Amino acid sequence: MAFIKVENVVINTAYLAAVRFEGQMRSGDLSVALLIALPTHALFQTTAPANTASNLYHYEWLEFTGDSARALQDYFSSFNNVVDLSPQSHSRLPV
Repeated sequence: MAFIKVENVVINTAYLAAVRFEGQMRSGDLSVALLIALPTHALFQTTAPANTASNLYHYEWLEFTGDSARALQDYFSSFNNVVDLSPQSHSRLPV
């Protein structure tokens, strides 16, 4: 688990479900969207509601542009933070 700060938002990466590199918007600014999984119930409830299995999380997209989007793209493109499994990757795993 790690925390990342973007603008005035601090995000617990344990709740980060997806990152989408949107590319450039009409205005020319770069856009990056984060899908955040928000728990629907209190984390420390003693009794679980009947529909807990199907509704554990509510998902919400957060979109960032400009310098924030560039910082997020750099962070999530770094081999130190994310393993790139795309076919065009030239990195090899040690044998």
